[in-house]
Amino acid sequence: MDITTVADDLVVIHDGTEVRRYDDLAPATEHELDGVRVRTLDRPAGELLCRFATVNDVHFGETVAGMIDDTEDLGPVRRAARGSPPYPETMNRAAVDEIAGIDPVAVIVKGDLSLDGTPAEWDAFEACYRTTFGDLLHVVRGNHDAYRYQGEYAGDHWLELPGLAIGLLDTVIPGATNGRITAEQIDRLDDLVATATTPVIVMGHHQQWIPKPGGRRSDGYFGLHPDGSDLLDDLAAGRPAIIAYAAGHTHRHRVRLMARAGIPSIEVGCTKDFPGTWAEYRVYEGGVMQVTHRMSTAGALAWSESCRNLYADYGLDYASYALGELADRCFGIALR
Repeated sequence: MDITTVADDLVVIHDGTEVRRYDDLAPATEHELDGVRVRTLDRPAGELLCRFATVNDVHFGETVAGMIDDTEDLGPVRRAARGSPPYPETMNRAAVDEIAGIDPVAVIVKGDLSLDGTPAEWDAFEACYRTTFGDLLHVVRGNHDAYRYQGEYAGDHWLELPGLAIGLLDTVIPGATNGRITAEQIDRLDDLVATATTPVIVMGHHQQWIPKPGGRRSDGYFGLHPDGSDLLDDLAAGRPAIIAYAAGHTHRHRVRLMARAGIPSIEVGCTKDFPGTWAEYRVYEGGVMQVTHRMSTAGALAWSESCRNLYADYGLDYASYALGELADRCFGIALR
């Protein structure tokens, strides 16, 4: 049984494919819900200004989950049942339906739209997301979208929402798995943040490298190169308007703090398999709340539950890795 979602007014518990949802709860209060004790989040001060949503690692075109380096010798791997829709369709259509229900002012896709960056995969992505959200959809590419040096969805974006601005960065190195942020990108972002009249969240596909005791810098780090990671940390340290960085790529939920700026560096789990999530952001005058949701249609839950033990042959407890702690999924982001 997992307490998957906690907001200021909401708790959702998943027990296998059974869903228990509790709405209209009091904020900042400990509740006992069918024998489970859980505390709702504090509600930031002031008026609720907007809600927006993000997804990442949606992987249209993928047919085998859990496979590494094109080998099925280790796994286990999972495929959709014969006669069933492709599982990226099942998961992403469930995400779209749930996101539409919060009436978002924007929907942001943080990369890995596809498996291999083919036109058919991007067409499937567009048909799922653009058809519903139109101009509210904002997209940046991930490594899977540029392994063959494709240029679609390249470039940075600056979004201004009610009460919040978003700097959406293209962190891709074409042809590579890991990512980067360049000095030129940081300079452009600095100019925008300097004139921002609201708090700013920076987003990209690749997670940030953050130094830890005994750790070492590596040009081959799986996420953002340490040099670009440091540039982002330095920028945030000098620009209090920046309140967080949020990424995907790792297929896990995790929150760390930047070494110098001390603000959250967030990773949000994938949409395509376990736990099958999307992230809602509630923007208040006095702060921002991240509320991670697990898609709860019957088809989405059946698929995501079947993926709990992916990568077991590699010695990974994927369910624990991907889900993370509740505090890695649902939390407040303070203003500075």
